[in-house]
Amino acid sequence: MTTLRIGHGIDAHRLVPGRPLRLGGVTILHDLGLEGNSDGDVATHALADAVLGAAGAGDLGRHFPSGDDRWRGADSLDLLRHAAGLARERGLITESAQVVVICERPRLAAHVPDMQAALAAALGVEPSQVAVSATTTDGMGMTGRGEGIAASAVVLLAPIS
Repeated sequence: MTTLRIGHGIDAHRLVPGRPLRLGGVTILHDLGLEGNSDGDVATHALADAVLGAAGAGDLGRHFPSGDDRWRGADSLDLLRHAAGLARERGLITESAQVVVICERPRLAAHVPDMQAALAAALGVEPSQVAVSATTTDGMGMTGRGEGIAASAVVLLAPIS
């Protein structure tokens, strides 16, 4: 019997001046960046959390505590590579993944192919196995007011054949 494993991850960070904006492993020109111990990349964090959850390997905070200086300024793609590696150690590989970024601005459509490629490479899969999209909250909540950016991700892990 084939055992498929589903994981879901959510992350959100405040937008602040003086930091680059990284989403899905891509640096995006914007007047604000995401606060965080690492690069603050909510899209990559949500996906890494989904992978860790599906693999039964805990969560991002357990592997990369926010107060730990070893991860200060870390590239979140490295965190995702680590999560994918832990899944592989458990005999699982990403079959399919989807990330939805929630923000009013910047507009992300032009960056989606680069985010898809970066996330797929970190997972060790083909870009066609990773879907990236963006949505707004029509001015509601912290993302709607431009105070922060959030992301949600789901992943389907399958046994390595």
